[in-house]
Amino acid sequence: MNGTSKALVDLLKGWPNPALLPAAQIKSASSIALSKPEISIPGLLYGPDPGYEPLRQRIATWLTEFYQPLLPIAAERICVTGGASQNIACLLQVFSDPIYTRNVWMVSPTYFLAMRIFEDSGFHGRLRSVPEDEEGIDIEYLRKALRKSEEKASVEGNIRPTLKPVRPWSKIYKHFIYTVPTFSNPSSVTMSLQRRQQLVRLAREYDACIISDDVYDLLQWPADTMASQSSMEHAHLLRIVDVDRTLDGGTDREGADGFGNAVSNGSFSKIAGPGCRTGWAESTSKFAWGNSQVGSSRSGGAPSQLTSTFISNLLESGELQDHILHTLQPAYARRYRTVMATIDKHLIPLGVTLPQASRDVVGGYFIWLSLPAPLQAEEVAFFAKRDENLVIAPGPIFAVTGDEKPVDLVRNVRICFSWEEEGKLAEGIRRLGQVICRLQNVKCQPGKETARPNVNSSSVVDQYR
Repeated sequence: MNGTSKALVDLLKGWPNPALLPAAQIKSASSIALSKPEISIPGLLYGPDPGYEPLRQRIATWLTEFYQPLLPIAAERICVTGGASQNIACLLQVFSDPIYTRNVWMVSPTYFLAMRIFEDSGFHGRLRSVPEDEEGIDIEYLRKALRKSEEKASVEGNIRPTLKPVRPWSKIYKHFIYTVPTFSNPSSVTMSLQRRQQLVRLAREYDACIISDDVYDLLQWPADTMASQSSMEHAHLLRIVDVDRTLDGGTDREGADGFGNAVSNGSFSKIAGPGCRTGWAESTSKFAWGNSQVGSSRSGGAPSQLTSTFISNLLESGELQDHILHTLQPAYARRYRTVMATIDKHLIPLGVTLPQASRDVVGGYFIWLSLPAPLQAEEVAFFAKRDENLVIAPGPIFAVTGDEKPVDLVRNVRICFSWEEEGKLAEGIRRLGQVICRLQNVKCQPGKETARPNVNSSSVVDQYR
């Protein structure tokens, strides 16, 4: 498809650049772990179901320092996982019933690779998109949709779980809500505190479990492109799980069952390396224990037992926290500011717009762009690859599959600034501007149209994860 000799610029792949991986620190931490029998022996054996205890304790202390919640986080609220994606599957195995659980509600645009995880757990055809606005998830839309879903379940007599046995350490939720509330993938939108509170109250009303993918929270910096500060020691917003813990009496309020209505799905993939395959889930102690009782953990012990000892050492020494604060945040801030400055110069004059343009704190990996009419994302992505050897993510790949009322994403594209070499980021945006300008010029000429490309978005997903 590439018809140019220009070097590839990949602004699609959502991976960390290899130069930002803390290989030396992980090597040191692993050497310590493997040289001390008191660490290496438990690390090489089956671990306890909730995970390596020193890591649970250090994660709890670290998260308390970063998020500064109203109450300190206890280790009992933490379950070590094999990463955020693997844990979604575990959560569904424990806390959902493919018949009784009505729907999975996904904030749209959504992280496209999450959809298969839900479908593999029996929710094919029952994924539903919920639009987002400048404050995040559209609460009123979700409220009406939940009410309609409950009416349907009542008519069908779907009043109790049918495929899962009653277990004292678990419960089956009626609904799941999936969101990336901070620096969302793909939209980069951050859900406001008020909207997080409204979402928790709504989840309680309809017996829903909110899966909050909080994987980008630690990658944050001031939005001002001229700011001298490039790192921030503390989170600027409470997580949804923090809101659930304390709002209106919290998870221990009268009449509550103790499981709560939110789980924070965390991962070391974006801050240590995806290959570590280690993450954590935080919720109530009752929920965390239930999460640890999924069959695969009961059989094999907590996932990622050996790597957990390495990560535990990184947190104990402070090297991981130092890497985040003094390497990752400044590096990504610099990348973001380079891209934003080039967008302001080359794309904004063409009519391209961005969400939440006035916010104070930004972060994560992505920038979400809205193209001016009548341009469409898939044709822009097609000509960007063919004419400029530039790879971007067209908006339709982030639509919730199988939904009767999908969110319209035909004029959106996602730009990732984490993977490509820093020196090529501005060049990529300039090339995108050239493509948009050429297409606009052609469409403005009466009787002249570009050939409509036959674009298969799923092939883009398969080629570039």
